[in-house]
Amino acid sequence: MSTTTSTNPVVQAILSGSAPQPARLAAASGLLPLPQADLLEVLVALRESDDVEIAEAAVSTLASQENEDLLTAAKAADTSLAVLGFLGTMTSSREVHEAVIQNSNTPDVVIAKIAGMVADGSLLELIAINQQRLVRTPAIIDAILGNAARTVEAERRARETKREFFEKERGARQIADELRAQGKSAAAEFFENAELSTATGELSLEDAWLIAQHIEVSDADLDDSWLPMERYEELAPESAAEYAAAVQRVIESERLESGVEIQPERVTLIRQLMNMNARDRVKLARKGDREARSILIRDSNRIVAAGVINNPRITDHEVENIASMRTVSHEVLRLIALNRAWARSYTIIHHLCRNPRTPIPTAIGILPRIRTKDLQHISLNRNVSEAVRRQALRLAQARAGG
Repeated sequence: MSTTTSTNPVVQAILSGSAPQPARLAAASGLLPLPQADLLEVLVALRESDDVEIAEAAVSTLASQENEDLLTAAKAADTSLAVLGFLGTMTSSREVHEAVIQNSNTPDVVIAKIAGMVADGSLLELIAINQQRLVRTPAIIDAILGNAARTVEAERRARETKREFFEKERGARQIADELRAQGKSAAAEFFENAELSTATGELSLEDAWLIAQHIEVSDADLDDSWLPMERYEELAPESAAEYAAAVQRVIESERLESGVEIQPERVTLIRQLMNMNARDRVKLARKGDREARSILIRDSNRIVAAGVINNPRITDHEVENIASMRTVSHEVLRLIALNRAWARSYTIIHHLCRNPRTPIPTAIGILPRIRTKDLQHISLNRNVSEAVRRQALRLAQARAGG
Protein backbone atom coordinates (compact mmCIF):
# COMPACT_ATOMS: atom_id res chain seq x y z
CA MET A 1 0.00 0.00 0.00
CA SER A 2 3.03 2.29 -0.36
CA THR A 3 2.38 3.14 -4.05
CA THR A 4 1.93 6.86 -4.60
CA THR A 5 -1.56 7.73 -5.82
CA SER A 6 -1.16 11.50 -6.22
CA THR A 7 0.07 12.90 -9.53
CA ASN A 8 1.27 16.08 -7.80
CA PRO A 9 5.06 16.34 -8.44
CA VAL A 10 5.59 17.91 -5.00
CA VAL A 11 3.87 14.94 -3.32
CA GLN A 12 5.81 12.47 -5.45
CA ALA A 13 9.11 14.15 -4.52
CA ILE A 14 8.25 14.07 -0.82
CA LEU A 15 7.16 10.44 -0.83
CA SER A 16 10.11 9.30 -2.94
CA GLY A 17 12.55 11.00 -0.55
CA SER A 18 14.04 13.26 -3.23
CA ALA A 19 12.66 16.43 -1.60
CA PRO A 20 15.02 18.16 0.89
CA GLN A 21 14.52 17.59 4.62
CA PRO A 22 13.07 21.08 5.28
CA ALA A 23 10.43 20.54 2.60
CA ARG A 24 9.47 17.16 4.03
CA LEU A 25 9.31 18.64 7.54
CA ALA A 26 7.09 21.45 6.27
CA ALA A 27 4.81 18.92 4.64
CA ALA A 28 4.68 16.84 7.82
CA SER A 29 3.77 19.99 9.76
CA GLY A 30 0.93 20.77 7.34
CA LEU A 31 2.59 23.95 6.16
CA LEU A 32 2.61 23.19 2.44
CA PRO A 33 -0.46 24.33 0.44
CA LEU A 34 -1.62 20.84 -0.61
CA PRO A 35 -5.13 19.61 -1.44
CA GLN A 36 -6.66 17.58 1.41
CA ALA A 37 -6.30 14.22 -0.39
CA ASP A 38 -2.61 14.91 -1.15
CA LEU A 39 -1.99 16.15 2.38
CA LEU A 40 -3.40 12.97 3.92
CA GLU A 41 -1.35 10.78 1.61
CA VAL A 42 1.81 12.67 2.56
CA LEU A 43 1.07 12.63 6.28
CA VAL A 44 0.27 8.92 6.37
CA ALA A 45 3.54 8.15 4.61
CA LEU A 46 5.70 10.55 6.64
CA ARG A 47 4.51 9.30 10.02
CA GLU A 48 6.71 6.26 9.34
CA SER A 49 9.75 8.35 8.38
CA ASP A 50 13.16 7.43 9.80
CA ASP A 51 13.55 11.08 10.72
CA VAL A 52 11.98 11.27 14.18
CA GLU A 53 11.19 14.97 13.90
CA ILE A 54 9.34 14.46 10.61
CA ALA A 55 7.49 11.38 11.89
CA GLU A 56 6.33 13.15 15.07
CA ALA A 57 5.22 16.21 13.10
CA ALA A 58 3.19 14.01 10.72
CA VAL A 59 1.50 12.18 13.61
CA SER A 60 0.65 15.48 15.28
CA THR A 61 -0.74 16.99 12.07
CA LEU A 62 -2.86 13.89 11.42
CA ALA A 63 -4.30 14.15 14.91
CA SER A 64 -5.39 17.71 14.20
CA GLN A 65 -7.39 16.85 11.07
CA GLU A 66 -11.12 17.54 11.17
CA ASN A 67 -13.33 14.43 11.31
CA GLU A 68 -15.35 15.78 8.39
CA ASP A 69 -12.23 15.85 6.20
CA LEU A 70 -11.33 12.32 7.23
CA LEU A 71 -14.86 11.14 6.47
CA THR A 72 -14.72 12.71 3.00
CA ALA A 73 -11.48 10.88 2.28
CA ALA A 74 -12.91 7.60 3.59
CA LYS A 75 -15.79 7.82 1.11
CA ALA A 76 -13.79 8.98 -1.91
CA ALA A 77 -13.10 6.57 -4.77
CA ASP A 78 -9.64 8.03 -5.44
CA THR A 79 -8.29 7.96 -1.88
CA SER A 80 -4.96 6.14 -1.70
CA LEU A 81 -4.92 2.62 -0.30
CA ALA A 82 -2.46 3.71 2.39
CA VAL A 83 -4.83 6.43 3.58
CA LEU A 84 -7.77 4.03 3.62
CA GLY A 85 -5.67 1.66 5.70
CA PHE A 86 -4.84 4.44 8.15
CA LEU A 87 -8.44 5.63 8.40
CA GLY A 88 -9.68 2.11 8.99
CA THR A 89 -7.20 1.11 11.67
CA MET A 90 -5.73 4.23 13.23
CA THR A 91 -8.78 6.42 13.78
CA SER A 92 -11.55 6.09 16.35
CA SER A 93 -14.50 7.62 14.48
CA ARG A 94 -17.33 5.16 13.87
CA GLU A 95 -18.49 7.18 10.86
CA VAL A 96 -15.04 6.96 9.30
CA HIS A 97 -14.81 3.22 9.98
CA GLU A 98 -18.20 2.67 8.37
CA ALA A 99 -17.21 4.67 5.28
CA VAL A 100 -13.95 2.74 4.93
CA ILE A 101 -15.79 -0.58 5.22
CA GLN A 102 -18.25 0.46 2.52
CA ASN A 103 -15.55 1.81 0.19
CA SER A 104 -15.04 -0.88 -2.45
CA ASN A 105 -11.42 0.23 -2.91
CA THR A 106 -10.45 -0.55 0.67
CA PRO A 107 -7.97 -3.46 0.64
CA ASP A 108 -9.30 -6.71 2.09
CA VAL A 109 -6.34 -6.86 4.47
CA VAL A 110 -7.53 -3.57 5.98
CA ILE A 111 -11.06 -4.92 6.38
CA ALA A 112 -9.63 -7.98 8.15
CA LYS A 113 -7.74 -5.71 10.57
CA ILE A 114 -10.87 -3.66 11.24
CA ALA A 115 -12.87 -6.83 11.85
CA GLY A 116 -10.36 -7.95 14.41
CA MET A 117 -10.15 -4.72 16.37
CA VAL A 118 -13.46 -2.84 16.38
CA ALA A 119 -15.63 -2.99 19.47
CA ASP A 120 -18.80 -2.01 17.63
CA GLY A 121 -20.82 -5.10 16.71
CA SER A 122 -22.85 -3.23 14.10
CA LEU A 123 -19.66 -2.59 12.13
CA LEU A 124 -18.94 -6.31 12.17
CA GLU A 125 -22.42 -6.90 10.75
CA LEU A 126 -21.64 -4.39 8.00
CA ILE A 127 -18.47 -6.30 7.16
CA ALA A 128 -20.23 -9.67 7.28
CA ILE A 129 -22.87 -8.52 4.77
CA ASN A 130 -20.22 -8.27 2.04
CA GLN A 131 -20.03 -11.99 1.27
CA GLN A 132 -17.83 -11.38 -1.77
CA ARG A 133 -15.08 -9.97 0.46
CA LEU A 134 -15.44 -12.81 2.93
CA VAL A 135 -15.09 -15.41 0.21
CA ARG A 136 -12.15 -13.58 -1.34
CA THR A 137 -10.33 -13.21 1.98
CA PRO A 138 -11.20 -15.89 4.57
CA ALA A 139 -9.07 -14.03 7.15
CA ILE A 140 -11.99 -11.60 7.46
CA ILE A 141 -14.26 -14.46 8.54
CA ASP A 142 -11.73 -15.58 11.15
CA ALA A 143 -11.38 -12.00 12.40
CA ILE A 144 -15.16 -11.63 12.84
CA LEU A 145 -15.46 -14.94 14.65
CA GLY A 146 -12.49 -14.08 16.85
CA ASN A 147 -13.86 -10.67 17.88
CA ALA A 148 -15.65 -10.78 21.23
CA ALA A 149 -17.78 -7.81 20.14
CA ARG A 150 -19.43 -9.77 17.31
CA THR A 151 -23.22 -9.81 17.27
CA VAL A 152 -25.35 -12.90 16.71
CA GLU A 153 -26.11 -11.69 13.18
CA ALA A 154 -22.46 -11.05 12.31
CA GLU A 155 -21.50 -14.48 13.60
CA ARG A 156 -24.34 -16.16 11.70
CA ARG A 157 -23.35 -14.59 8.39
CA ALA A 158 -19.65 -15.35 8.89
CA ARG A 159 -20.30 -18.98 9.83
CA GLU A 160 -22.73 -19.51 6.95
CA THR A 161 -20.21 -18.15 4.47
CA LYS A 162 -17.44 -20.26 5.96
CA ARG A 163 -19.55 -23.38 5.77
CA GLU A 164 -20.95 -22.66 2.30
CA PHE A 165 -17.73 -21.71 0.55
CA PHE A 166 -14.98 -23.42 2.50
CA GLU A 167 -15.96 -26.25 4.81
CA LYS A 168 -18.60 -27.77 2.52
CA GLU A 169 -16.43 -27.28 -0.54
CA ARG A 170 -13.48 -28.86 1.22
CA GLY A 171 -15.61 -31.82 2.33
CA ALA A 172 -16.96 -32.37 -1.18
CA ARG A 173 -13.48 -32.03 -2.66
CA GLN A 174 -12.06 -34.57 -0.24
CA ILE A 175 -14.79 -37.05 -1.15
CA ALA A 176 -14.22 -36.41 -4.86
CA ASP A 177 -10.45 -36.90 -4.55
CA GLU A 178 -10.84 -40.15 -2.65
CA LEU A 179 -13.42 -41.50 -5.11
CA ARG A 180 -11.20 -40.62 -8.04
CA ALA A 181 -8.29 -42.41 -6.36
CA GLN A 182 -10.55 -45.48 -6.14
CA GLY A 183 -11.28 -45.27 -9.86
CA LYS A 184 -14.87 -44.08 -9.34
CA SER A 185 -14.68 -41.11 -11.70
CA ALA A 186 -18.45 -40.75 -12.23
CA ALA A 187 -19.07 -40.42 -8.49
CA ALA A 188 -16.10 -38.05 -8.18
CA GLU A 189 -17.55 -35.79 -10.88
CA PHE A 190 -20.85 -35.65 -9.01
CA PHE A 191 -19.27 -34.51 -5.76
CA GLU A 192 -16.95 -32.00 -7.38
CA ASN A 193 -20.02 -29.85 -8.05
CA ALA A 194 -22.52 -31.11 -5.47
CA GLU A 195 -24.03 -28.60 -3.06
CA LEU A 196 -24.39 -31.18 -0.25
CA SER A 197 -27.07 -29.11 1.50
CA THR A 198 -30.43 -30.04 2.99
CA ALA A 199 -33.26 -28.11 4.61
CA THR A 200 -31.77 -28.87 8.02
CA GLY A 201 -28.13 -28.10 7.23
CA GLU A 202 -25.44 -30.08 5.46
CA LEU A 203 -25.57 -33.58 4.07
CA SER A 204 -23.42 -35.67 6.39
CA LEU A 205 -20.20 -37.07 4.96
CA GLU A 206 -21.37 -40.54 5.94
CA ASP A 207 -24.52 -40.14 3.83
CA ALA A 208 -22.46 -38.65 1.02
CA TRP A 209 -20.23 -41.71 0.94
CA LEU A 210 -23.22 -44.05 0.80
CA ILE A 211 -24.81 -42.03 -1.99
CA ALA A 212 -21.54 -42.20 -3.93
CA GLN A 213 -21.97 -45.96 -4.21
CA HIS A 214 -25.09 -45.40 -6.33
CA ILE A 215 -23.53 -43.21 -9.04
CA GLU A 216 -22.52 -44.84 -12.33
CA VAL A 217 -22.91 -42.30 -15.17
CA SER A 218 -20.03 -40.00 -16.13
CA ASP A 219 -20.43 -36.41 -17.29
CA ALA A 220 -19.31 -37.38 -20.81
CA ASP A 221 -22.42 -39.57 -21.19
CA LEU A 222 -24.92 -36.87 -20.25
CA ASP A 223 -27.08 -34.86 -22.62
CA ASP A 224 -28.09 -31.48 -21.18
CA SER A 225 -30.41 -30.48 -24.02
CA TRP A 226 -33.53 -31.78 -22.25
CA LEU A 227 -33.29 -29.26 -19.40
CA PRO A 228 -33.54 -25.59 -20.45
CA MET A 229 -31.93 -23.21 -17.95
CA GLU A 230 -35.25 -21.46 -17.26
CA ARG A 231 -36.58 -24.62 -15.64
CA TYR A 232 -34.00 -24.37 -12.88
CA GLU A 233 -36.36 -21.93 -11.17
CA GLU A 234 -38.46 -25.00 -10.32
CA LEU A 235 -35.62 -26.24 -8.12
CA ALA A 236 -36.36 -23.80 -5.31
CA PRO A 237 -35.06 -24.51 -1.78
CA GLU A 238 -37.32 -26.80 0.23
CA SER A 239 -38.24 -26.54 3.89
CA ALA A 240 -37.60 -29.25 6.47
CA ALA A 241 -41.32 -30.11 6.38
CA GLU A 242 -41.23 -30.45 2.59
CA TYR A 243 -38.22 -32.76 2.81
CA ALA A 244 -39.97 -34.96 5.37
CA ALA A 245 -43.15 -35.06 3.28
CA ALA A 246 -41.16 -36.00 0.16
CA VAL A 247 -39.50 -38.90 1.96
CA GLN A 248 -42.84 -40.17 3.22
CA ARG A 249 -44.42 -39.90 -0.24
CA VAL A 250 -41.71 -42.08 -1.78
CA ILE A 251 -41.98 -44.66 1.00
CA GLU A 252 -45.77 -44.81 0.64
CA SER A 253 -45.47 -44.97 -3.13
CA GLU A 254 -43.13 -47.97 -3.00
CA ARG A 255 -45.35 -49.67 -0.44
CA LEU A 256 -48.40 -49.13 -2.66
CA GLU A 257 -46.67 -50.38 -5.81
CA SER A 258 -45.04 -53.44 -4.21
CA GLY A 259 -47.84 -54.33 -1.82
CA VAL A 260 -45.33 -55.21 0.92
CA GLU A 261 -43.66 -53.38 3.79
CA ILE A 262 -40.46 -51.57 2.84
CA GLN A 263 -37.30 -52.97 4.42
CA PRO A 264 -35.45 -50.70 6.92
CA GLU A 265 -32.31 -50.56 4.72
CA ARG A 266 -34.41 -49.35 1.81
CA VAL A 267 -36.07 -46.69 3.97
CA THR A 268 -32.61 -45.49 5.03
CA LEU A 269 -31.50 -45.15 1.40
CA ILE A 270 -34.69 -43.30 0.52
CA ARG A 271 -34.04 -40.82 3.31
CA GLN A 272 -30.42 -40.34 2.26
CA LEU A 273 -31.31 -39.61 -1.35
CA MET A 274 -34.44 -37.55 -0.75
CA ASN A 275 -32.77 -35.40 1.91
CA MET A 276 -30.47 -33.87 -0.70
CA ASN A 277 -31.54 -30.53 -2.15
CA ALA A 278 -33.43 -30.58 -5.45
CA ARG A 279 -30.44 -29.59 -7.59
CA ASP A 280 -28.34 -32.46 -6.28
CA ARG A 281 -31.28 -34.85 -6.71
CA VAL A 282 -31.53 -33.86 -10.38
CA LYS A 283 -27.82 -34.60 -10.83
CA LEU A 284 -28.17 -37.94 -9.07
CA ALA A 285 -31.28 -38.83 -11.11
CA ARG A 286 -29.20 -38.44 -14.26
CA LYS A 287 -26.07 -40.18 -12.93
CA GLY A 288 -27.45 -42.73 -10.47
CA ASP A 289 -27.70 -46.49 -10.72
CA ARG A 290 -30.88 -48.57 -10.98
CA GLU A 291 -31.55 -48.40 -7.24
CA ALA A 292 -31.22 -44.62 -7.14
CA ARG A 293 -33.40 -44.29 -10.23
CA SER A 294 -36.14 -46.43 -8.69
CA ILE A 295 -36.38 -43.96 -5.81
CA LEU A 296 -35.98 -40.65 -7.63
CA ILE A 297 -38.53 -41.52 -10.33
CA ARG A 298 -41.12 -41.14 -7.55
CA ASP A 299 -39.89 -37.64 -6.63
CA SER A 300 -42.77 -35.14 -6.69
CA ASN A 301 -40.46 -32.58 -8.32
CA ARG A 302 -41.05 -33.07 -12.05
CA ILE A 303 -37.52 -32.09 -13.03
CA VAL A 304 -35.97 -34.65 -10.68
CA ALA A 305 -38.23 -37.41 -12.01
CA ALA A 306 -37.57 -36.32 -15.61
CA GLY A 307 -33.85 -36.57 -14.84
CA VAL A 308 -34.33 -40.31 -14.30
CA ILE A 309 -35.97 -40.67 -17.72
CA ASN A 310 -32.95 -38.90 -19.22
CA ASN A 311 -30.44 -41.13 -17.44
CA PRO A 312 -28.47 -42.87 -20.25
CA ARG A 313 -28.32 -46.14 -18.27
CA ILE A 314 -32.07 -46.56 -17.83
CA THR A 315 -33.30 -49.85 -19.37
CA ASP A 316 -36.43 -50.72 -21.33
CA HIS A 317 -37.48 -53.00 -18.49
CA GLU A 318 -37.29 -50.09 -16.03
CA VAL A 319 -39.35 -47.92 -18.38
CA GLU A 320 -41.96 -50.69 -18.65
CA ASN A 321 -42.32 -50.65 -14.86
CA ILE A 322 -42.44 -46.86 -14.71
CA ALA A 323 -45.12 -46.72 -17.41
CA SER A 324 -47.41 -48.77 -15.18
CA MET A 325 -46.73 -46.85 -11.95
CA ARG A 326 -49.69 -45.01 -10.45
CA THR A 327 -47.52 -42.70 -8.38
CA VAL A 328 -45.22 -41.06 -10.94
CA SER A 329 -45.80 -37.58 -12.35
CA HIS A 330 -47.86 -36.95 -15.49
CA GLU A 331 -44.75 -35.34 -17.02
CA VAL A 332 -42.73 -38.55 -16.76
CA LEU A 333 -45.42 -40.59 -18.53
CA ARG A 334 -45.75 -37.95 -21.24
CA LEU A 335 -41.98 -37.99 -21.84
CA ILE A 336 -41.97 -41.77 -22.12
CA ALA A 337 -44.69 -41.60 -24.78
CA LEU A 338 -42.68 -39.01 -26.73
CA ASN A 339 -39.57 -41.20 -26.85
CA ARG A 340 -39.51 -42.92 -30.26
CA ALA A 341 -37.59 -45.95 -29.08
CA TRP A 342 -39.90 -46.61 -26.15
CA ALA A 343 -43.00 -45.87 -28.21
CA ARG A 344 -42.08 -48.86 -30.40
CA SER A 345 -42.45 -51.17 -27.38
CA TYR A 346 -45.97 -52.53 -27.25
CA THR A 347 -45.63 -53.37 -23.55
CA ILE A 348 -44.74 -49.76 -22.74
CA ILE A 349 -47.52 -48.11 -24.73
CA HIS A 350 -50.04 -50.66 -23.41
CA HIS A 351 -49.03 -49.78 -19.84
CA LEU A 352 -49.35 -46.06 -20.62
CA CYS A 353 -52.89 -46.45 -21.96
CA ARG A 354 -54.00 -48.34 -18.86
CA ASN A 355 -52.29 -45.96 -16.44
CA PRO A 356 -54.80 -43.42 -15.01
CA ARG A 357 -51.87 -41.03 -14.45
CA THR A 358 -51.09 -40.78 -18.16
CA PRO A 359 -52.34 -37.43 -19.54
CA ILE A 360 -55.61 -37.99 -21.44
CA PRO A 361 -54.34 -36.50 -24.76
CA THR A 362 -51.26 -38.74 -24.53
CA ALA A 363 -53.29 -41.89 -23.85
CA ILE A 364 -55.79 -41.14 -26.62
CA GLY A 365 -52.94 -40.52 -29.06
CA ILE A 366 -51.53 -43.98 -28.32
CA LEU A 367 -54.81 -45.93 -28.59
CA PRO A 368 -54.68 -46.45 -32.40
CA ARG A 369 -51.55 -48.59 -31.88
CA ILE A 370 -53.24 -50.83 -29.29
CA ARG A 371 -54.49 -54.28 -30.32
CA THR A 372 -58.24 -54.71 -30.65
CA LYS A 373 -58.56 -57.20 -27.81
CA ASP A 374 -56.67 -54.85 -25.48
CA LEU A 375 -58.80 -51.92 -26.63
CA GLN A 376 -61.87 -53.84 -25.52
CA HIS A 377 -60.32 -54.42 -22.09
CA ILE A 378 -59.39 -50.74 -21.78
CA SER A 379 -62.95 -49.70 -22.69
CA LEU A 380 -64.14 -51.67 -19.64
CA ASN A 381 -61.35 -50.52 -17.30
CA ARG A 382 -62.89 -48.21 -14.69
CA ASN A 383 -59.43 -47.09 -13.55
CA VAL A 384 -58.83 -45.06 -16.70
CA SER A 385 -60.69 -41.89 -17.62
CA GLU A 386 -64.07 -42.00 -19.33
CA ALA A 387 -62.66 -40.17 -22.35
CA VAL A 388 -60.01 -42.86 -22.86
CA ARG A 389 -62.58 -45.66 -22.38
CA ARG A 390 -64.96 -44.14 -24.94
CA GLN A 391 -62.21 -43.69 -27.51
CA ALA A 392 -60.99 -47.26 -26.95
CA LEU A 393 -64.55 -48.53 -27.50
CA ARG A 394 -64.96 -46.49 -30.72
CA LEU A 395 -61.71 -47.85 -32.13
CA ALA A 396 -62.59 -51.44 -31.18
CA GLN A 397 -66.03 -51.14 -32.77
CA ALA A 398 -64.65 -49.52 -35.89
CA ARG A 399 -62.21 -52.38 -36.38
CA ALA A 400 -65.02 -54.89 -35.86
CA GLY A 401 -67.09 -53.18 -38.55
CA GLY A 402 -69.59 -51.78 -36.09
